[in-house]
Amino acid sequence: MKKTNKYIQLAVNGGIGFGAKLTPKQLMTLGEYLDGDTEIELTTLQQLIVQIPKEELEEAKRKFDEVGLHYYKVGKFVKNLRTCNFCKGEEEEGMPVAKELNKRIAGQEVPFTLRPAYTGCPIGCGEPLINDIGVIKDKDTYELYIGGISKGREAQPAKLVKANLDPGELYLLVDQILEIYRENGKKREKFYRFVDRFGFQNMKEELKIV
Repeated sequence: MKKTNKYIQLAVNGGIGFGAKLTPKQLMTLGEYLDGDTEIELTTLQQLIVQIPKEELEEAKRKFDEVGLHYYKVGKFVKNLRTCNFCKGEEEEGMPVAKELNKRIAGQEVPFTLRPAYTGCPIGCGEPLINDIGVIKDKDTYELYIGGISKGREAQPAKLVKANLDPGELYLLVDQILEIYRENGKKREKFYRFVDRFGFQNMKEELKIV
């Protein structure tokens, strides 16, 4: 590996699916950019945080694309969707919708790191009710929740924004919620605190939800 004084952090995973999985080929590709004593952080969002030399970044992205590794910015951005660890099948659990939603929102800049989660049934293994934005598939429609937090004295479940959504309605509402957060959130204001300060009912009024 070339020596450099400048590294760029990337959050890497095997893509949106059920469970955090990597293939041997993907691990070997990651290994090209790691020294023998390098520590790799595994986050609760099913991501590996790796540091890539700046001058090798574009080459690394190309190699990651070739083996199906997905990579995201680290910092004040929307993270990739957290998903369930097991399922009954991709189509039944709505995974195409989860993949499309992730494609649309992951990497968007926001006032503070935002964690979305998705689960393909009401059991909720993807923990949508304790994340910033949560989506639950219920039969053939989707429920959208916001403002959950899992730890600390401020722990609280997310609130239901709207149920019985089709995929198009779901995408539009999430886009609108992120835009409201960008326009009205304070610098480094966590999303659940923003929802509390802005007001959940005010959010629904902005979204034109009765």
